[in-house]
Amino acid sequence: MTCSLIITTYNWKEALELVLTSACNQSIAPLEIIIADDGSQNDTKDLINEISKETSISIIHSWQEDEGFRAAESRNKAIAKASGEYIIVIDGDIILHKDFIKDHIKFSRRNHFVQGIRAKLNQAKSEEIMKSKQFKFAAFEKGIKNKRNSINQGFLSKLFSGKRYFKKLDMLQTCNMAFFKEDCIAVNGFNEDFIGWGKEDSEFGYRLLNSGIKRRDLRFAAIGYHIHHEGNSRDMLEENIKIFQNTVDNKLCECKNGIRKYLN
Repeated sequence: MTCSLIITTYNWKEALELVLTSACNQSIAPLEIIIADDGSQNDTKDLINEISKETSISIIHSWQEDEGFRAAESRNKAIAKASGEYIIVIDGDIILHKDFIKDHIKFSRRNHFVQGIRAKLNQAKSEEIMKSKQFKFAAFEKGIKNKRNSINQGFLSKLFSGKRYFKKLDMLQTCNMAFFKEDCIAVNGFNEDFIGWGKEDSEFGYRLLNSGIKRRDLRFAAIGYHIHHEGNSRDMLEENIKIFQNTVDNKLCECKNGIRKYLN
């Protein structure tokens, strides 16, 4: 199975450098890495070009104009460019365990999408790794806040991973999420009516569920380490909740303003 890794970013090349380095040092490499760039300045492009010279993995820079927080549109454009049949989406502040791609591929299953976890680095640890450029971590390492999420262990993963039988969307986040490209296209991808931070990931997941794609949660595997930073503005959250609630109330399977307009 071919797999494309999508990394969202916006004007934080220092974090992206660590994330890309971890993505290029996987035990099983993705077919390609696509940077879903929501309008970063040229220094991000320069970084991507430099790292591209140092790896055999194809790195595609999918850039759009900076017109505010448009993560849904940025992701759709990147996914539309993907050659892989399986899509793994992370944020540009998630450093990957060396078996991240391997674990996701092993756990993948047709007619399912996957929600993974993240181990959060505290502020001091985050500042430290930005200077040292550390991209490998041990379980329970000092500076990891939720240490349980740093454990990568096969037996525990089999024991605690699996289906979500109820339509619960708690902790549905695109910081560590995977799905088949064909399922994404079937629901018309992410809803680009979402502007600003909040709910575009949950609404996408809800449409997958409504269309019969089941959720599976991956635990104690495919570990991502989240670099601490200040949160995004919540100015548009109220409007975004209305869009989300409309999908919930009307049991929508598709959105109108989605990925299909970027497909050949």
